[in-house]
Amino acid sequence: MSKKWVYLFSEGNKDMRDLLGGKGAGLAEMTNAGLPVPPGFTCTTEACLAYFEAGKKFPEGFWEQVQEAMKVVEEQSGKKFGDPENPLLVSVRSGARVSMPGMMETVLNVGLNSETLKGLAKLSGNERFAYDSYRRLISMFGRIVKGLDGALFDEVLEAYKAKTEGGRDTDLTVDMLKEIVAEYKRIYKENLGEEFPEDVWQQLWQAIEAVFDSWFGEKAVTYRRLNNMSDEWGTAVNIVTMVFGNMGEDSGTGVAFTRNPNTGEKELYGEYLPNAQGEDVVAGIRTPIKIAELERRHPEIYKQFAQVAEMLERHYRDMQDVEFTVERGRLWILQTRTGKRTARAAIKIAVDMVNEGIISKEEALLRVTPEQVDVMLHPRFDPEAKEAAKARGDLLAVGLNASPGAATGVAIFDAKRAMQRAEAGESVILVRPETSPEDVGGMLLSKGVLTQHGGATSHAAVVARGNNLPCVVGCEDLDIDVEARQFTVNGRVIKEGDVISIDGTTGEVFAGSIPTIDVDLSKEQELATLLGWADQVRKLGVYTNADYPRDARRARAFGAEGIGLCRTEHMFFEEERRPAVVGMIMARTDEERAKYLEELLPYQREDFEGIFEAMDGLPVIIRLIDPPMHEFLPKREDLIEEVTRLRCSGENPEELAEKEKMLRLVESLWEVNPMMGLRGCRAGLMYPGLTEMQVRAIFQAGCRQAKKGVDVHVEIMIPLVSHVNELKEERNKLEKVAKEVMQEEGVEIDYKFGTMIEIPRAALTADQLAEYAEFFSFGTNDLTQMTFGFSRDDAEGKFLLEYVNRGILPRNPFQSLDQEGVGKLVKIAVEAGRKTRPDIELGVCGEHGGDPDSIDFFHQVGLTYVSCSPYRVPIARLAAAQAALRHKDA
Repeated sequence: MSKKWVYLFSEGNKDMRDLLGGKGAGLAEMTNAGLPVPPGFTCTTEACLAYFEAGKKFPEGFWEQVQEAMKVVEEQSGKKFGDPENPLLVSVRSGARVSMPGMMETVLNVGLNSETLKGLAKLSGNERFAYDSYRRLISMFGRIVKGLDGALFDEVLEAYKAKTEGGRDTDLTVDMLKEIVAEYKRIYKENLGEEFPEDVWQQLWQAIEAVFDSWFGEKAVTYRRLNNMSDEWGTAVNIVTMVFGNMGEDSGTGVAFTRNPNTGEKELYGEYLPNAQGEDVVAGIRTPIKIAELERRHPEIYKQFAQVAEMLERHYRDMQDVEFTVERGRLWILQTRTGKRTARAAIKIAVDMVNEGIISKEEALLRVTPEQVDVMLHPRFDPEAKEAAKARGDLLAVGLNASPGAATGVAIFDAKRAMQRAEAGESVILVRPETSPEDVGGMLLSKGVLTQHGGATSHAAVVARGNNLPCVVGCEDLDIDVEARQFTVNGRVIKEGDVISIDGTTGEVFAGSIPTIDVDLSKEQELATLLGWADQVRKLGVYTNADYPRDARRARAFGAEGIGLCRTEHMFFEEERRPAVVGMIMARTDEERAKYLEELLPYQREDFEGIFEAMDGLPVIIRLIDPPMHEFLPKREDLIEEVTRLRCSGENPEELAEKEKMLRLVESLWEVNPMMGLRGCRAGLMYPGLTEMQVRAIFQAGCRQAKKGVDVHVEIMIPLVSHVNELKEERNKLEKVAKEVMQEEGVEIDYKFGTMIEIPRAALTADQLAEYAEFFSFGTNDLTQMTFGFSRDDAEGKFLLEYVNRGILPRNPFQSLDQEGVGKLVKIAVEAGRKTRPDIELGVCGEHGGDPDSIDFFHQVGLTYVSCSPYRVPIARLAAAQAALRHKDA
């Protein structure tokens, strides 16, 4: 007995998504729930994979099972496939386990031929409808199944539409449609050397093959690569009894969301096209009416649809994207799936559904992705700048606000060129009459998308929303000329390469660039609620990397619980301090160096006073100076050029002497590999007084702020330690300074001394370091460099990205922690450190502290906190909570 390749809708359920695909599982679930679903069946994803394994041949028993299932559908529908008197027509649709909107193929009206056409016209009493359905089948079959250029059919259709008064496909007469069918058949035969198939079973066979083949079509493969989806999943094929929305004004088709996918508001949101078939809505060929208009035209249908939408949402416990058709006043549900949504909508829907009792707080936390929180922190257009642009006359047009957000870039009219320009580093706005699945690669690399046609459920809108791209569609005032690479609006011409700005929240399109402003998190109530729930769940603390009080204040507003990395060297680069820094480095004696350090001390103290004030009551971890000294001096190459010029010209001997002296110093400090040279704790050990000055400034600032009532908690981080003796010597001398300052100031503050683990030897000897370190902070950027033997700047520019593209490395280890290698060193250090000092504080301050996958690992190994840039703090809060929920039984 052959394997079961085909399941009737009544045989499936929502838990069979991997086998039946998301669409098939949804149709099965709705059928079993008693919803008005047309009869049909699903060919499994396993059948798809077996088809490819057999060299694009149906597996044994497959076709026989399809024929048996069709008999059941005939009984359920009361029609017969291929019967001239009472014909059954079906749609053949793709359906992977995860929604891939528009990436694979669909063929409608399968079962129509010259004989069944007459039966359809007679049964419906509508000859126009029958011929309209037939011309759709021929063009779809020719394009999708046979690979003909769709423009061959489109040109014929557009020519006939141009002859009508309204210029729309609904204005075509019966006679026009008959002529179009004849033209389509002629095109089919001339280009393929064969007649359009009259055998309805051949139509079905070839349509199923075409849908299977579309799994490895270019656009589907590109989509899977960009979304990290496996080729091994395969697609199911759904064979569904056709119901017709193009039977007159009492018929139509629509797509609606059970909540607003842009804002998350609890309202039906979608569009309806009277007298149309499903692909008309998605293709964006005609601009549809709002779903609310259906309530006015067909109140009973709208009421029934609203009830079904509510039931579907409660059943699936998430916002649904529902496709439906009205055939002569009767509602049919064709598909439901979890709706794509913007980041803002995702957060609001999750929070609202908790408040409505549909899902739990834990489910809400797992449902929102860290990437969606990231999008919420992106800038929006400055309202004043927008108003100024309007006053200048730069508001070009207003379309439909399909996906919110602000985007500025050069206008590009072709998806492939958009990809090329974006990959070269340019900000691009993809501008198209309407988008198609072939445009997805260009869309996903663009900053935003603008289309002339289409509605809020068109292809462009759905893809943009799912990928958090600002998008404006249905901007009918634009006259886009793809060939000329320009659009015209109100007499103004925007050419390819001109800068435009689009506001996906309002639908506005502007000429030129508009500045943006940062998000005000205090006004994002749903996000604040969600992150508050995250804080109740997570075990990891979330700190920030901040070098200045303004950064510290911003991070604290975002929910940071301390500073995990305050870099002191940034303070040395400020212009007014450079002479003292250079003097300190050039000093020949300890006394001369001490003089310059004394000059620097007040600057350092002032820096720390502001940070302690901003972080009142929270820990501040300050890393002592880390870079090699030559970074604070003029560049060696520039000095050589200057000295050579002065020597050749003979001018300004005094300047030449000064430059030569500086060059000698730079030469003496020059290192072949400065990353592994005289820096970090080594500089503190070799430049007497340097780190002592820093600690004196830190503790003076802390003590003086404490006297003002600021609650100071300071932790001194000694960087680049490779041997316990380095840490021992530095800590002993620095703690002595700390105690002296507190005695001088007459106040005690809370403090700790610790080290950064950024050298493999430090991780391997962490038990020894923990004798002198009260905390470890993992500097995973340098630890990654030293573990891999990569210089990050060189590797990323020369070969690392190619390694990732070729699969040599699974991902860029500087973006997401290498858990097998670098992670193992972290784990060794954690276990060894705790063995020596059970209460040791453990954190991470590299870029990995804001990466969700890395945060999951840090939770598992038991770190105390992660530290990241201010704008990553909300992301880290959610990611830490998700890690705690995923591993709560561990």
